[in-house]
Formats: sequence, C-alpha cells, structure tokens
Amino acid sequence: MCLELYLDLLSQPCRAIYIFAKKNGIPFQLRTVELRKGQHLSDDAFARVNPLKKVPALKDGDFTLTESVAILLYLVNKYRVPDYWYPQDPQACARVDEYLAWQHTTLRRNCLRALWHKVMLPVFLGEQVPSELLATTLAELDETLQVLEEKFLQHKAFLAGPQISLADLVAITELMHPVGAGCQVFEGRPKLAAWRRRVEATVGEDLFREAHEVILKVKDTPPADPTIKQKMLPKVLAMIR
Repeated sequence: MCLELYLDLLSQPCRAIYIFAKKNGIPFQLRTVELRKGQHLSDDAFARVNPLKKVPALKDGDFTLTESVAILLYLVNKYRVPDYWYPQDPQACARVDEYLAWQHTTLRRNCLRALWHKVMLPVFLGEQVPSELLATTLAELDETLQVLEEKFLQHKAFLAGPQISLADLVAITELMHPVGAGCQVFEGRPKLAAWRRRVEATVGEDLFREAHEVILKVKDTPPADPTIKQKMLPKVLAMIR
C-alpha cells in the first residue's frame, strides 16, 4: 500500500516533508488538505487520519503519524536516505536534534506570527493588526534570526555541519514564511543569504521553487468567506498568540 502524505504547501512543516520525500525518491500519494478552505476542520475522512485536525499527517497502511519532526524521522528510518540528513554519529545527530528542539517555540513561532500578522489576518481573515503588535512581531523575528546565525550557523556551511541535514530543511521552509509575507529576512545578513543559496542548490532549485510556489503567492490570497472565518479565527488566534 502506498504511503500517503496529507499536506498543504502553505504550511512550513508540510513543505519540509514534501521536499524531503521528493528529494530522496520516496514514493508517496499526495493528499492535499486545503487550509484556506478549512478542509482540515471540516473533512471527516481527514479527521479519522488526524483527530487533531492539523497538517501534516502521514498514513502508511494502518499506521498514522501526525507531528512533522516525527514524520521526517519515520521517513529517515524507513527508507534508505543519505546519512547526512540525520547522521548516525551521536554528536552530529545531537546537533540536528538540538536545532529541531529549539525551533518549535522560536523560529517557527516567529515566522508563523510574521506571516499571519503581516498578511493572513488582515488580508485573508479581515482582522486588522495594530501597528505596535506588528512591529513587536518583526523585532522578535529579527532577534531569532540573530540567534540562528550566531548559535547554529556560525561559520559552517550548514546548520549542523559541513553537509545539509533535516535542520536546514526545517529552517529554510520556516524562513520562507516571512519571505512570502514580504519580509526581507536575508537582507543585511550575508552569511544567512549564502546558507540559503547552498540549501537551495543542494535540494535542487526546481524542487525548491515548486515547494514554495504557494507561499510566495500568499499575498494574493482572496478574503475568506464568513463561514471559514468563523471556524478558523479562534484557532488562528490561539495558534499565534
């Protein structure tokens, strides 16, 4: 039975999983769950796969999995992928784990908030964001980028060492969220910009562009209809608080 991945490439972790599977030739059936249509909240078939009603989700026969890092590690362990993605060496592996543990409440949170405060709330859900809140959000993102450079990237080619790893894939897909919102996150950061170019080149520019096509057009998102807004707004506000 074919592996099924429930994704929407609007989502940062969905993009990481999509790129990883495609890059490593992992066969899967894409099950698109359109977040902007509220399908994650209203589709009963999807709710049986993930009762949390979030993407990404994986279904492999009778086995289901619903957290992005867990899905990436499952794919690493099940399929023969190059060791550099998640090294067997304990210290190299720990560096990847260190980044994956850090990013959940830092880079991911701030990139998500930047997108929603700058574009999705005012454009998609019609909720104005106070200028002071937006300024605070962007300042927090800038501080997190500084930590990403100084603590994790330093003077290395990639976040965990000389080769690409899951850490880089998770990080770059997060950073493309504020890029899609019009934030110049690489401007004035030559080390980070050079790292981005290395990640794109290693992944493959065509695959990188394909995975990020949705987010780079997100500013053109039409307003949600009132039913979708009513369902989504409380959950969005809880997610980005």
